[in-house]
Amino acid sequence: MSYISSAPQIGVDPQPGLRSLVKAYERPSLSKSMLQIVTSIGLFLAACAGMYWSLHISYLLTLALALPTAGLLVRVFIVQHDCGHGAFFRSRMTNDLVGRFCSLLTFTPYAQWRRQHNDHHGNWNNLDRRLSGLDMYSTCTTVEEYRALSRWARIKFRLMHHPLIAHVIIPPLVFIFLYRVPFDTPKSWIRERRSVYLTNLSVLALVATLMSFLGVWQVLLVQVPVIALTAMIGVGLFSLQHRYEGVVWARQNEWTVTKAALEGSSYFKLPRLFQWFTGNIGFHHIHHLSPRVPNYRLEDCHNAIPALQVVPPLSWLDGLKAVRLALWDETNRQMVRFADLRANRTNSTSNIAR
Repeated sequence: MSYISSAPQIGVDPQPGLRSLVKAYERPSLSKSMLQIVTSIGLFLAACAGMYWSLHISYLLTLALALPTAGLLVRVFIVQHDCGHGAFFRSRMTNDLVGRFCSLLTFTPYAQWRRQHNDHHGNWNNLDRRLSGLDMYSTCTTVEEYRALSRWARIKFRLMHHPLIAHVIIPPLVFIFLYRVPFDTPKSWIRERRSVYLTNLSVLALVATLMSFLGVWQVLLVQVPVIALTAMIGVGLFSLQHRYEGVVWARQNEWTVTKAALEGSSYFKLPRLFQWFTGNIGFHHIHHLSPRVPNYRLEDCHNAIPALQVVPPLSWLDGLKAVRLALWDETNRQMVRFADLRANRTNSTSNIAR
């Protein structure tokens, strides 16, 4: 995968003063950050202990506990995510220390993911500066590009984007196996490539220690369902943040940070409990306006600035519908499904027949 540095603002910014208003919420609170560490990392470790205890009672109970435990690991990932943006603490060293510790629990190399993700923040929803490679969740293929593929390439593309494969099968494989190698990391990223191997060694040491005390199968029966569920939830949220009904993808001459944040980043309105588990990441339009706003300040920022409230909220039903949106139709400026292409082809054929 090739990576591009942050893009300049080329288009006309619709609200030039909005980012200044959001900037007021960037200051982290040490007490809130520490409390969130307790309610994410602390509760996650406690939930894991509960799952190991439940193995002596019933594995069905263990699997039932895997879902809230995975939710807590999503919350841990949000802490790692904020640390990667330098948003969780004022000190960069503290952000990096906490972020690296979280990476042992999330199986995600901290330095590598941080650099890749920060590049995403410079180019999201920009059709002329899309990241290439294996990322199919935050990028987008146009209808014209899809139709230009060979028949076999279209079959592979559709197979990879089938909801069952894209949102159930692939995410656990990415977190458990693909993140173990610097598969898409340029050779010039020496520090980032090193972080992959150091993370692997640390995770291996942690897992080996657990297995020596608790047993090999016991560790696998607990940790594999948790990381698999966490990957599915996390990847699903990541995809929904930039591929949903009503989203806008723009060419470079129209692209600005503010416009892309308000029109190309979702506001996924979740029930209070799920909002807590996901660390307020549903306020993604604000996160893209300013990645330095800590997750625990996103809602306050949204409630205080009327200009942010014009972004239409997405519901659970909207989220379920979004998993089938796969292509950007530049002509009609909307995301479409593969079924929509078949319908258009059928209509065109019928019109010709008449």
